Amino acid sequence: MSGDESSSTRRDETEEERLDRNLTELLNELRVALPGVQVLFAFLLGVPFTQRFTQLAPYQEDIFYGTLICTATATALLIAPSAHHRIEFRAKDKHHVVFLANRFAIAGLGFLALAMTGVVLLVTDFLFSAVATTIATAMTALLFSYLWYVMPLRRRMKVEARRRR
Repeated sequence: MSGDESSSTRRDETEEERLDRNLTELLNELRVALPGVQVLFAFLLGVPFTQRFTQLAPYQEDIFYGTLICTATATALLIAPSAHHRIEFRAKDKHHVVFLANRFAIAGLGFLALAMTGVVLLVTDFLFSAVATTIATAMTALLFSYLWYVMPLRRRMKVEARRRR
């Protein structure tokens, strides 16, 4: 039995079938995240060509730059599993592809959360007061952290603790 399935949810599948299912599930999950990161990236690529971009303070330009780099990194990490799968197609190395794709997806979502938080920081700082900016940015960072990392990690720790008993 693999480490990600309990005896109550064990599937009657071979290791190869499990890897195929894991890769399919991961690629389907990435199909949800990719449009968001692509839209954000397209938005950020267009921003410097607007008239108001020249009104940014130097620190806001730094925020923009960091956000742009985080978005590019998220894009690279979230698309990487597809590239690895294509290049290693029929190389009989699916275990490695699935393992690596999982790592890329987790890191890519982290960079996407940073990028989205950076966009909230940039836009609210440009349009609203320092208090509104602080609240919006902190709430955004906390929301992504809690929903994407804290909740699933807490759940995973509970499930693993129950298995050890």
